[in-house]
Amino acid sequence: MRDGLEVCHFQSAVTFWMLITEYPVSEFSVKGPAEPVTVLLGMDATLPCQLSPVQSAAHMYIWWYRSQLSSTVLVYQNGQEQDGEQMLEYRGRTELLVDSIDKGSVALRIQHVRVSDDGQYRCHFKDEHISHETTVELHVVGLGSAPRVHMTGPEDGGIRILCSSGGWFPKPRLQWSDKAGAKLTTLSETLTQDGDGLFHVEASLVVTDRSLGNVTCSIQNPISHEEKVSVIFLPEPFFPRVSPWKVALAGTAPVLIILLTGISYIGWKEHQAKDIEIKKRKKESEERDEVKKEKEEALKVKGKLRAELEKRKQLYDADWKKALLYPDWRKEHFKLADMTLKWGNFDQNNSDPDKKDNLKELTQDQHFKNEKGDDNCITLHQNCFTSGRYYWEIDVEGIEEWSLGIYEGDLKNDEPPQNSSEKKLRILEKKGCEYRALTYGFQKNSSKVCLQIKKCLQKIVVFLDYEDSDISFYNLTDGSHIYTFKEPSFTGSLCPYFKPKSMDFSP
Repeated sequence: MRDGLEVCHFQSAVTFWMLITEYPVSEFSVKGPAEPVTVLLGMDATLPCQLSPVQSAAHMYIWWYRSQLSSTVLVYQNGQEQDGEQMLEYRGRTELLVDSIDKGSVALRIQHVRVSDDGQYRCHFKDEHISHETTVELHVVGLGSAPRVHMTGPEDGGIRILCSSGGWFPKPRLQWSDKAGAKLTTLSETLTQDGDGLFHVEASLVVTDRSLGNVTCSIQNPISHEEKVSVIFLPEPFFPRVSPWKVALAGTAPVLIILLTGISYIGWKEHQAKDIEIKKRKKESEERDEVKKEKEEALKVKGKLRAELEKRKQLYDADWKKALLYPDWRKEHFKLADMTLKWGNFDQNNSDPDKKDNLKELTQDQHFKNEKGDDNCITLHQNCFTSGRYYWEIDVEGIEEWSLGIYEGDLKNDEPPQNSSEKKLRILEKKGCEYRALTYGFQKNSSKVCLQIKKCLQKIVVFLDYEDSDISFYNLTDGSHIYTFKEPSFTGSLCPYFKPKSMDFSP
C-alpha cells in the first residue's frame, strides 16, 4: 500500500514539472526615471525605460505613445521600427536606442525637441498575453531673450517703467526689485504665446520713490530656475516736481480767477504763444533724450547678443559633429575643395529668363561633359580625397533635374569611370519636385531614400569627412540639414560629382 502511494506522488510531481516546463510564465514590470527628463529647446531628448526583473525584450512588442492610444510616437516589433502608425510630427525625429535591449533596457530619442513635445510619454511592453507600461515625463525648457527695460514717461507722481522679453517656455516668472533686493509690486502684466508656443511677457511698474536709484527686472524659467536680468538707473531729475508757486496758487485761486478776467486779449494771446513755444522745446528735449537712451539700450542689447552668439559658437565647436545646424560655422572645421564647375560661358546665378531656357538646353547637351568624356561636371584641381575634411558649394537654383554627391574610385587606378552607371555613387538627386538620397554600385549597400522637402533647394553645401565616413548635405538658404550618408568606412578615393540631370537607374 505504501509503495502505491509513493508511485502516485512521483507521477503527480512529474506531471507538475512537465506543465511548468511546457508553459513558462514570464512576469515583469516596467520602470521609468523617478524624475522628469528636462531638455533645452532644440536639443535631443532621451527617455529611458527598463524591464524588471532584468530580461531580454528583443522579442517583445514595444510601443511609445502620448496620452491617447492613437497618438503613437514609435513602434518596435520583430526587431525593427514600424512607422505605419507613427504621428507625422515625429517622423524622422525619433529613434529607439536598443544597445541594451537584451537586458530589458530601451530608450526613446527625440531629436530637436519642440514646445509640442513637452508632456507625458507612455512606454508599453507586451509579451504575448502579458503587457505593462510606465509613464515618463518630458519637460521642454525655453530660455528667452534678456529683458528689455526702459522708461515710458511720468505717471501718478512717478516714472513708469516697462520690461519685456520673449522666447520662454513654459510661462516665465517676472519680478521687480530695488538695489537692496526688496521686491516691488508690478502694476500690470500681460502674457502672450506665439505660433511656436513660446511665451512673451510684458510688465510695467510706477516708481515714486526718488531714492531707489536702480530698479531690476528679472525673468525666471519655472522648470530650470535659470533667469535673465536687466537693470535700469533712475536719475532723480527725471521725477516730476511740485513747484511752490502751484501750492500758493491753490490757496489764492478765487482771487486769481477774478484778476484773470481783467487780462486783455492781447496779453492772453502773447502768453499762449510763449507757452506753446516752451512746450515745444520741452517735447523736443524729451524726444532727444529718449532717442539717446534707446540708442544706448540698443548698443547694450547688441553687445549681449554678440556675447550670446559667441557663447553658442563655443558650445557648437566643442561638439560640432553632433549638431545638424549652422553650416557656416561647420565650414571652419573643413577645407574648401579646389574645383571648377563646368558651366561653360553660362552664369547660373543670372536671373534672365532667356538664359534659364538656355540652361535647360545645356543640361541635355553632350558638350556639357568635361574634357575626359565623363558625365561629371566637376573638375577637381587636386587628387581625389583619401583623407581629411573638405566642403564645396553648388548653386542649383532654376535647375529642374540634377544629381549631386560623390563617387568612389579605386586607389590603384587614377582614371575615373566614364559613365555614371560604372561608378559607386552616393548622391542627392532632384527630379521635378521630388528628392531622393541614393547609393549605387555597391553590391550590398545600394539603397534609395525619398526625402520630404517642401521648398525647392537653391544652394547646397556638401561636407565630406573621410576619417568619420560622413557625407552630409546642408541647405545654405536657411542653414538646415538635408541628409547624411553614414558608411562603416571608406576604402577608396572619393571625388565630387555633379550632373544637371537625374539618374537613369533605380537602385
